[in-house]
Amino acid sequence: MLHEELTASDVATRDGITLPRGFRAVGIHCGIKKAKKDLALIVSDVPATAAAVFTQNRVQAAPVLLSKRHFSLRKTFRAIVINSGNANACTGDRGYADACTMVEVAAEALGVYPTEVLVASTGVIGEPLPMEKIEPGIRTASALLSESEHDSAAEAIMTTDTFKKVATATFELEGRVVHIGGIAKGSGMIHPNMATMLAFVTTDVAIEREVFQELLKGAVDRTFNRIVVDGDTSTNDMVIALANGASGGGILRPGTQSFKRFAQHFEHVLKQLALAIVRDGEGATKLVEITVEGATSSVDAVRAAKAVALSPLVKTALHGEDANWGRIIAAVGYSGIEFDPAKCEIVINTIPILSQNFVVPLGNREANRTLAGDFIALHIRLHGGEGKATVWTCDFSEQYVVINGSYRS
Repeated sequence: MLHEELTASDVATRDGITLPRGFRAVGIHCGIKKAKKDLALIVSDVPATAAAVFTQNRVQAAPVLLSKRHFSLRKTFRAIVINSGNANACTGDRGYADACTMVEVAAEALGVYPTEVLVASTGVIGEPLPMEKIEPGIRTASALLSESEHDSAAEAIMTTDTFKKVATATFELEGRVVHIGGIAKGSGMIHPNMATMLAFVTTDVAIEREVFQELLKGAVDRTFNRIVVDGDTSTNDMVIALANGASGGGILRPGTQSFKRFAQHFEHVLKQLALAIVRDGEGATKLVEITVEGATSSVDAVRAAKAVALSPLVKTALHGEDANWGRIIAAVGYSGIEFDPAKCEIVINTIPILSQNFVVPLGNREANRTLAGDFIALHIRLHGGEGKATVWTCDFSEQYVVINGSYRS
């Protein structure tokens, strides 16, 4: 007998970020944007253990700085307040004070301590927050929190995204059902070591802070840090995970089968969110999975795969369905890794387009057909070692320029 049996009502109300027990959320329009939702709250009914990773950009937005400070002060949290449409980045002392106000207003409305609240922002850099709209918006949102408002929260964190990014997992651990729910935003300014992306993950298992932090960091390195849209790393990125133990089980211990099972599902949720960001890359028409095999090390495999994923020449060729293998091998060449170019093989969707010793098995027309469709699996085999890595990217279309040429208009 499982610890939990979902009722029809549960299925109708709990999903996404509120699928784990003990979490509520909401997203509203407070006026930062002209019409779309732009303010979200995620709340745990009980103190939740937290883990987080933040942008590696030296220019860090006020909400990043404040949330990092709160992480240094405590291990458990109750809420996250998020706004979209304004990054609150490069806004100086006023911006930091505004981030503090967002936290304080949320804390007062929820009846918790300010240090129990984390804050995130995304949008245009360099403009002050319209606090006269945000403060009453937070109070309004706090009164609307619900298990059923998971979709509105996912919508409220979007900027240039064209669809909501949601992933969940439900599975059994030691006779009880546990859940993981996540939402993310991101479409452009996406590059490893975080990007213009926010991700929030909830779970109802119990786990210690240090263990959770290590788990999150490793999973992020293999998911969010393996996606590329355009090579720009943002000022506002963060991934925050909350675990409130509401499923009723004991604390997960590293090395146990239960921990391994949880870790697999946790990373799967992060991967699904990461792939959704790439699939929604600004102007993208193709999701591209780049796997490098046979490098001297896994580190070199990652370097080579990222070089290919970042190449504007490769990305535009993929968009134009031009199987230009010369651009691919050139990107591997300037990645800085050691390899023998004559041993390189390139395969697209199981079809070889470059064999060893620079043998080209297909004519241009036949090779180009391998790029039809909206998913491309690109395999680069170096035959120089055991290193292997996969990175995900998208193509570059004319729409990327259109979107980013008028981002503030």
